[in-house]
Parts: sequence; C-alpha cells; structure tokens
Amino acid sequence: MQPFVYNGLPSRVVFGRGTLSRLSEELAHLGCSRALVLATPQQHQQAQDVLQQLGDKGVGVYAQAAMHTPVDITDDAMRVVKELDVDCTIAIGGGSTIGLGKAIALRTRLAQIAIPTTYAGSEMTPILGETRDGEKTTQRTLDVLPETVIYDVDLTLTLPAGMSGTSGINAIAHAVEALYARDGNPVIALMAEEGIAALARSLPVIANDLSNVDARADALYGAWLCGACLGSVGMSLHHKLCHTLGGSFNLPHAETHTIVLPYAVAYNAPAAPQAMARICRALGCDDAATGLYDLGRAVGAPSALSELGFSVEDVERATEIATRNPYWNPRDVEANGIRRLLTDAQSGRRPQADNGGEQ
Repeated sequence: MQPFVYNGLPSRVVFGRGTLSRLSEELAHLGCSRALVLATPQQHQQAQDVLQQLGDKGVGVYAQAAMHTPVDITDDAMRVVKELDVDCTIAIGGGSTIGLGKAIALRTRLAQIAIPTTYAGSEMTPILGETRDGEKTTQRTLDVLPETVIYDVDLTLTLPAGMSGTSGINAIAHAVEALYARDGNPVIALMAEEGIAALARSLPVIANDLSNVDARADALYGAWLCGACLGSVGMSLHHKLCHTLGGSFNLPHAETHTIVLPYAVAYNAPAAPQAMARICRALGCDDAATGLYDLGRAVGAPSALSELGFSVEDVERATEIATRNPYWNPRDVEANGIRRLLTDAQSGRRPQADNGGEQ
C-alpha cells in the first residue's frame, strides 16, 4: 500500500440530456439573480438563447471570449460586470469561454455556472491560464473553480467532427498526465483510465456519426472524468509544452494538445511504465504513444504542428521557453530532448519509442 493524499473538489455536477432546462433552478440554488452570460463571438446566439431562458435573472451577454484568456479581454469583461451589477456568470461554450468566467471569478469572487459544449474538461478544474504580452501563465486556486457545471448531452450534438475529436483528445491529455503526476493517487488513476477509455471508444464513432447520442454521452462522461483528474493533481511536460505553444505562438488550444500528446507520452514513457500500461489498457493498444497518435488519425485530427503554422524556425524559441521554468515531470526536462520532441511534432512524424531522449 502506497500512502497518498486525495482532495475532492467542491463542484456540483448536473449531468444528462435536457439539463439546460434546470438552469434557473441551479441559479436559485446559488442564491443569484443577476447573471451575465459569457460566450465567444461564434456562440453569441446560443448565449442570447440562454439569456432569454433566464428571464429577469439574466442581465446581459458578453460574447468576446477568446482562446488562451487574454488579459485585455478580461479587463473589458470586468467593465461590463461592474456596469451591470452582476452577481454571477454563466459560461456556455468551450475552454475559451469557461476560462473567461474563471478570470472574472478570480478578480471578483463571483459565483460561476459552466455549461460546456465541447469535451475540453476545464470546467472541472481550479486552474486558470491567462495570456499577457505573448506569454501564458497558469495558476491553481479554488477561487476559479465553477460552483456548478451543467452537462447537457444535447448541446454537444451539433459539435463538428473536427472539434469533437480534438477537444476530446485534449481531455484525454488531462487524464494521461494525471496517471504520472507527482501527487497522483489510486482514486484519480481509476478516473483517468475510465475517462481515457470512454473517450477513446466514443470519439471514432462520433467522427462517423455526429448524431450518435450514446457516443456523445460517453464522450461527455469521459470529458468530465478527465477534467476532474486535471483538477485534482498536477500538470507535467505535456501541458507546459502546450501552454508555451498556445501562449507564445497563438496556436489553437485543442489541436495543439492533440498533436503534442503522443510525443510527450513517448518522451515520458521510460520514466512512467505503470502509467503507460494503464493508457494502453484504456486504448486497447500495445504502445501508449502510437496508440494516441492513431486515435488522432481515427478522428481526422491534424497530425503536425506545421498544419497550425508552427515552423521549423520556431522550434528553438519554443524549446527555450518550455525549459525555462518547467513543470514537475517524471523524466528530467532537458533541452536536447525537448528540441527533438518539438521537431517531430512539427513534422508529424510517427512517434518513436523513447522519443526525445538522449541518443
């Protein structure tokens, strides 16, 4: 028996179909009556529909959320929060919108309801990543954890195939890193393996049948589990690389996670054999890194950072940023290995055993 510490997070989760109809009830549960609905510009109409559903409990919509939570957008949203005398926020969308809700909560301590429409999982974490002056920094505090999360499977039925696949593999990345986290524990390991398995079996089905409700429910269930894993334990190399690529090179969040994950796993494989065995069991494969790479191909996800605009010339700067203040990692983070890892991810080369290590 290995000793461990497990911290349960104080979130209320409402999961099912048609659960958006319970929004006013959940607002009353929090004792709030002046809600600001948050969204990206692309989901402005969906936010307006939520506002209409709220009746006199909704005071407005702010639909300027952007990926990587830029501080200037948060500052603009704070202006609206003050003008409308808001007492809570309702974020409907993916990680960009939920990140804005967290940033507002950090500055105001306002209650949050998160309504995810992708499989990102960030709604279950007390983690906020913000971008200022071209660099993304993260912090972990319960002040940004949403009080209530409403998972409505029906809201994911129109999520396009490409976004379904990449946001789902983004969620898998949370569970993968939880399996070799420094503060991991048996409870989180169970949740991580189950979350990976649920997404791995459902995402290829969704890629071929967007309206498959059972697969959509399975994926959303997996995303919840994977998000809870990230919320409970620390991050490692994979997240550091993705925060670097997103914050400093403005690469899209989910796609970047999808591409980088197999290479980060290959790098860490020699130092985390038990984690690799669990990942293989969840994926039904013999090698964790190539299994994750093949899952990306099965859902039609991009396979190379070059497809996102990351060039060979960018590798050196990314290596320097990623190794400057590395997160804890089961394997030492050294520049030569990270340079090779990023070079392989840039080209989309199939990950090799012990990828990124000393040769």
